[in-house]
Amino acid sequence: MRQIVLVVAAAANGVIGVDGKIPWHISADLKRFKALTMGKAIVMGRKTWDSLPRKPLPGRDNIVVTRDCGWSQDGAIVAASPEAALDKAQGDVMVIGGAEIYRALLPRATRIELTEVQGEFSGDAFFQFDRSGWREVAREDHTAPDGLAYSYVTLER
Repeated sequence: MRQIVLVVAAAANGVIGVDGKIPWHISADLKRFKALTMGKAIVMGRKTWDSLPRKPLPGRDNIVVTRDCGWSQDGAIVAASPEAALDKAQGDVMVIGGAEIYRALLPRATRIELTEVQGEFSGDAFFQFDRSGWREVAREDHTAPDGLAYSYVTLER
C-alpha cells in the first residue's frame, strides 16, 4: 500500500514557519529530513519551494502545488491541486509543507514524521491537528547543541 507521509517540524504552539523560514535551526533534523525523503516523491506548496535554499531538492521528485497555471521552474513537477500532486507521484509520497498543503493532505496521510520542537515561537504558518485518530509508534528525545530540546515522533493511523 502506498504511504502518504507528512514530514513536519512544529513548535509546541504549532508554529512551523515565519516569513517563509523555519524559526529554528536543528542540523540533525535537516539530516533526518533528507534521509526520510531521499528517493521519494516530495509534495510541497509553491511558497515552500520558494523557501528552499537549493532547488530542486536532489534525489527526489519535487512536485509543487500552485494555482498559477503559468508557473514553472527547472526541476519542479507542477500540480494544480494537492490531489493532482498525489496523482503525479510514483510510490510513497512525502508531504513537506507548507501549512495549506499539510491541511489538505492530512485526511489522506497514513503516517506523520513529526519533529516536536520544545518551546513556543512566533510565526505565521502553523500545523495543528487532532491526535485522537493517531497512535504514537516511536519517539526519540534529543537536545540540539544550543540547548533546544526536540523529539522525533512517528504517528500512524
